[in-house]
Amino acid sequence: MLPQYEQYSSGYRDVSGAKVNNLIPWLVAQCGWNTFRVRIFVNPQQKAPDYTTTDYAIVQDLAYVTALGKRIKAAGAYFLLDFHYSDSWVDAGHIQPPAAWKGLSDDLMADSLGQYTHHVLQALKAAGATPDLVQVGNEIMYGLCGIAVSPYYDTNNPSRNTNWPNYINLIKAGCNAVREECPDAQIIIHTDRPTNTGYNQYYYNKLVAGGVDFDIIGLSYYPFWHGYLNTAQVITKTDKNNLVRAINTLATQFPNKRVHIVECAYNFQNWPSSGVNYDTRDAWPCSVQGQYNFVKDLVDNLKPLENVDGINYWFPEDAGNGDYVNWSTKANIIEETWSNRGFWDENSTTSGHTILKTGSVSGDKTAADVCAPYYMKNFYNDPSEDLAQPNTTTIRGKKLIRDGQLLIERGGQIYNAQGAKIH
Repeated sequence: MLPQYEQYSSGYRDVSGAKVNNLIPWLVAQCGWNTFRVRIFVNPQQKAPDYTTTDYAIVQDLAYVTALGKRIKAAGAYFLLDFHYSDSWVDAGHIQPPAAWKGLSDDLMADSLGQYTHHVLQALKAAGATPDLVQVGNEIMYGLCGIAVSPYYDTNNPSRNTNWPNYINLIKAGCNAVREECPDAQIIIHTDRPTNTGYNQYYYNKLVAGGVDFDIIGLSYYPFWHGYLNTAQVITKTDKNNLVRAINTLATQFPNKRVHIVECAYNFQNWPSSGVNYDTRDAWPCSVQGQYNFVKDLVDNLKPLENVDGINYWFPEDAGNGDYVNWSTKANIIEETWSNRGFWDENSTTSGHTILKTGSVSGDKTAADVCAPYYMKNFYNDPSEDLAQPNTTTIRGKKLIRDGQLLIERGGQIYNAQGAKIH
């Protein structure tokens, strides 16, 4: 939503009050961020998935995403493109296809999805905004484009068990298009039950058995919906599931797949009164400090896990609404319902929205250090070969960040993301 904030807001300020004129390169240089995630809709109409409720944040068409993607690439950062394959946002409870594809047969739906993916990626490449990572769908564990499945054998909905071949064909159509158009990009399959080891095993085994070609298991992780981070936090709880345990299980079950947290967030004020599964305020208070603690704990817990390559925070640019909104006419609205999970002060102010404490947790660049370059997965983790010392067995390399770029140190040498030695 950054371009919307730039258009309708007085902008952003750092903790010292200085105006940030171009947020993306500032986040790369000052905070060590290296990846930015942008969603895209087929024909956004500013409607929620029910197509009756207005959602002012549904604006990301191809032109919008192309312009934003060019800015990301110009800043020297990685561009993560999140295909929703709909006209509004989708998730586990909303799997509607775009209006133009409604009523198509399953085969034609897969063909449309593949052709659309080709079209978008061709346009982005031509504009100099080639994605580095591509999500083929957003939180698609329960279906995509109206084809519903379940991450378990569903006795109550038999069609969800027989839909798998057509569902897999949909995903394959998207993945094949990415491989053809952007062969260097990494493909993410994104799901939203991160702590449920049984669901994850069932779902990703279905994809592997179906021959889906992908690189990264992408997980959403929101503590108030998904639970705690580690076993120490749940020792006194009835529910023992936790994120670290689940990711370690994924490492055993799918050793050739990397893991990214492609969405995570925590409220810094206004804890939801309903709709949450876990009250995690005993671990992280609903405050600016609590949000900071959550982000730091997440990084600290995932950093040692060898199959985890990155964390993307959901909607970090969120600053409530714009300073020029007219609530009577609804003009200049950025978001009508505020989430209270971003990194910026949400008060309307003519002086700009100030970054909260979370946003300044970057002096030691811990957030960047946790993100290994995704396309270095074999070079970075392969214990059988050390490029500096052939025919020896080594442990994984050490991640470094310099000038906003991630490098790997192995055997006393520094290598860039392509594996070339840096002198």
